[in-house]
Amino acid sequence: MPASLSIAILGCGSRGRTYAKIAASFGERYRLAAAVDPVAVRREAVASLAPEGSVKMLASTESLFGGGKLADVLIIATQDSQHFGHAMAALEAGYDVLLEKPAAESLERCEAIDRRARELGRRVALCFVLRYTPFYSTVKAVIESGRLGRVISMRTHEGVEPFHQAHSFVRGHWRSSRGSTPMIVAKCSHDADLLCWLGDSPAASLSSYGDRTWFREENAPLGAPARCTDGCPVKDCLYDSHRYLTDKRRWLGMVMDGADEADEERVLDFLRTSPWGRCAYRCDNDVVDHQVLACVLGNGITATHTMTAFDFGRAIEIYGTKASLKGGLPYHEAGSPELWLRHHDDGRIEPVEIVKSADEGYAGHGGGDYGIIDALDRLFHGSQALPPGLDGLAGHRLAFQAEASRVQRGVPMF
Repeated sequence: MPASLSIAILGCGSRGRTYAKIAASFGERYRLAAAVDPVAVRREAVASLAPEGSVKMLASTESLFGGGKLADVLIIATQDSQHFGHAMAALEAGYDVLLEKPAAESLERCEAIDRRARELGRRVALCFVLRYTPFYSTVKAVIESGRLGRVISMRTHEGVEPFHQAHSFVRGHWRSSRGSTPMIVAKCSHDADLLCWLGDSPAASLSSYGDRTWFREENAPLGAPARCTDGCPVKDCLYDSHRYLTDKRRWLGMVMDGADEADEERVLDFLRTSPWGRCAYRCDNDVVDHQVLACVLGNGITATHTMTAFDFGRAIEIYGTKASLKGGLPYHEAGSPELWLRHHDDGRIEPVEIVKSADEGYAGHGGGDYGIIDALDRLFHGSQALPPGLDGLAGHRLAFQAEASRVQRGVPMF
């Protein structure tokens, strides 16, 4: 039996803990070697997933990178603005890297990671977890089977969902392009990656439009104060932060330590002082709440993507010369199969089976979190390992160039 792949986790927040928990569920295939985070309770949560004393707990990156190499692979799950520095330091320290997206806050820095990884012979895989879901793995398999014929065009759609938009991109960590990355990168880099991955080609040219239309002060309800906890008279607001106490409680755990055990008064104290208690119309956000892009891939496939705060779930349509393939959550909720083919010759509708797992930790991102950890040893070891460089750069290039086009009111990018 090959030796276990050893893993260190840098950033033991929600994403880091999720990956660590899934890795631990695979038993001897993976060994958790280190947990790095300035917050003790977070690194202790990761360490608790392994035999006592087996995980080295560190409070700083200086401790991580200043000593010897602690693991085969470093999972970087820190804040977006930290990814570039942490990834470059990890490469210099000898690590292969599983890097949360986005790789960096600019295309130039993403390309710098790619260059340095190639120079050092290191592999960097971005956490484009949707590739590893049963849904998109099945889409890829259908394309490669030839059942669609030649693929001519593709359309993807992402509905972020209104409260999710407010939580993450109006009140939350990704509300400002100054402190993070543009919305099309922060939220839709998955979709940009899918277009390039499913189309088997990088983009050759593109154009994009979008804006922040709804989450603005002029759209605030009459009488709404700066914070929901300041006696807001609007009782039916979709974005009322008191929903963190009721139907949106699961979102609280992503931003508030100890949220699962917190009583109502402690949660209210958090909302009175944190960004997540602010009126969604009176924040310092500047990222878009809707955006579209259109592109031509290098092989001639045309593709579009729509992102909107005001829908829920992802959908995809792929148009081939023999059949079209459609699917996704919005279709499924409306009563259609989750994924289906329509054959051009006779109009026949053929549901496509998607095989899913009941294993622990499978649910996150439609099975993608589980899938990418399941693939770690294949990505970094053996005959099918990734080549040196930044895997997924084509999708990042598409997303960053889409933002460059948007801010210039749709100027084409080549």
